[in-house]
Amino acid sequence: MLESAISWFIFSFLRLDPSSRSVNVLHFFLYDAVKIILLLFVMISFLGFLRTFLDEKRIKAWLSQKRILAAFYASLFGTITPFCSCSSIPIFLSFVKMGIPVGVMFAFLITSPLINEYLVVLMLNFFGWKITVLYVVSGMALGIGAGLILGQMKLESLLERDIVGPMTDKQQQRVYTTIWQRVQFGLIEAKAILQRLWVWILAGVGLGALIHNYVPQEVIQSAISKTGPFSVPAAVGLGVPMYGSCAAIVPIAVALFRKGVPLGTALAFMMAVSALSLPEAVILRRAMKMKLIVIFFSLITIGIIFTGYLFNVLQQTLIP
Repeated sequence: MLESAISWFIFSFLRLDPSSRSVNVLHFFLYDAVKIILLLFVMISFLGFLRTFLDEKRIKAWLSQKRILAAFYASLFGTITPFCSCSSIPIFLSFVKMGIPVGVMFAFLITSPLINEYLVVLMLNFFGWKITVLYVVSGMALGIGAGLILGQMKLESLLERDIVGPMTDKQQQRVYTTIWQRVQFGLIEAKAILQRLWVWILAGVGLGALIHNYVPQEVIQSAISKTGPFSVPAAVGLGVPMYGSCAAIVPIAVALFRKGVPLGTALAFMMAVSALSLPEAVILRRAMKMKLIVIFFSLITIGIIFTGYLFNVLQQTLIP
């Protein structure tokens, strides 16, 4: 509905040329910016409302003790949320606000853009069930494993406390007597976070819109094809600057595979675009220090490269 409304505004109301690359940049920018801002406001408001019912100290204590199980649940939750890397950030920020351990939060942030229902449907159609199942298992393993590693590194000090700090003692002691008071708490919290984050969202989405519309698929295919045994890290390196939803990236990965690019290399490119992107890094910069972004991106890059080589080794088994 949102995409249709924006398409009507640009192509019918403003009567701009749909074949123009700059117009498509505008369409991409407006759609993703509005979508992410609305999602951020709604999710943080809703989770803020829920937090007024919860004993956050007990939840945090349980999650800290059950880290492997908590990371698994976070990764599983990520698989059923149909979000791209930037759209996953609102829920991630809400988790941080609740004081959930770093490793658990990152398990969600990694898995959510990598796996979702429409990606599974597309992969079943293009690659078959064996590759799809292995992809889902490897994606969840990457999210859980990286989340546990990040959790052991004690990185809480690298989060920007002015935007993701937990509730104050005064807020925790407040007694909510009506539903409206709880709703107000969620709305105020969402507004406060948006006021600090909106510029970074617009900057990140703008960068993504330019890259999405000005980097031809042929350039990617040519660059990957010329790298030989280093095609997997090359594909990941090319994928990180890109930005797009899984629905848009799966067909590109299929096209690369059909042009002779090894299966693991094509999937590594898809995973890098889905899970890591410069727009995501720009938005995350407002919530965490650059050192944590570098650690996060580096760890996931290594995991995706390993996964890509694994699929290349197993290609003959998976595809008779």
